[in-house]
Amino acid sequence: MAVKIRLRRMGYKKHPIYRIVVADSRVARDGKCIDEIGTYDPNVQPSAIKINEELAKKWLANGAQPTETVAKLLKVAGIEK
Repeated sequence: MAVKIRLRRMGYKKHPIYRIVVADSRVARDGKCIDEIGTYDPNVQPSAIKINEELAKKWLANGAQPTETVAKLLKVAGIEK
């Protein structure tokens, strides 16, 4: 089972808010997730990024692969592999 750390889209039309989730790579984008580790709001200046550092490091240590976008968000938040 390939586990990914990726974004789940929330919010309403043309006003997205994202949750950073850990999910099986075969599940749909907004489908069932294993764990929620943070949020990302691109609609405010500067963008609001809130990530539970402890959970993120735990999942990265267990082999979860972040998507390209989530990897950038983790880098901005100061969380490295």
